[in-house]
Amino acid sequence: MPDQADPDTSSTLDALRTRWTQTLKAAQATTATPTPYADNLLTRYQEPHRRYHTLTHLTAVLDHIDVLEQAEAGYAPDPALVRLAAWFHDAVYAPDRSENEERSARLAERALPEAGVSAADTAEVARLVRLTVTHAPAPDDRNGQVLCDADLAILAAPPETYATYTAAVREEYGFVPEDAFREGRAAVLRQLLALPRLFRTPYGAQVWEEAARANVAAELARLEADPEPL
Repeated sequence: MPDQADPDTSSTLDALRTRWTQTLKAAQATTATPTPYADNLLTRYQEPHRRYHTLTHLTAVLDHIDVLEQAEAGYAPDPALVRLAAWFHDAVYAPDRSENEERSARLAERALPEAGVSAADTAEVARLVRLTVTHAPAPDDRNGQVLCDADLAILAAPPETYATYTAAVREEYGFVPEDAFREGRAAVLRQLLALPRLFRTPYGAQVWEEAARANVAAELARLEADPEPL
């Protein structure tokens, strides 16, 4: 876990605790003590094996939800639930496991009722977390579209930020041999490029789509052409 005394880390944690409390309030949760729930999640996002799925990723997803909500006012019918899903979507993360999203959804199903979130809202948060397995929300699933677009927005980052992202992903999968990683990563990138749309919200399609496809295509070209380790 990062040093809790580091000023930058401390300010990040304080800001995230405030955002968590505001989101629980917006979701009409009845808990009088939201901080323990935030601290449990924040501890998870600081696990030492994480390189990409960290506090920085959590903050970025929450920020991108804010961008989408500001650009498309009222687009998601339940923005507080979308934000809760962002908090939980990578709460359980082990790169050598395939059921992270399911385990994260189950964590939400246990924690949110304790925090006073209604059964219906808890079920929606868990559904959204599970949706991040495929990032394929239905055409009428605006909550899902906002969460999935926010989670994938890193694909549209400036090239230098995208390079940092890909390096962090490689570090998380450091236990995978180079050839196997290249093959698996290239397959994922080809699947992304084969999709008719990476982003489902109007803002994402207009602002992020082109840059994301350029980044993904460039990474795929490097994987296919460069024999040197990443």
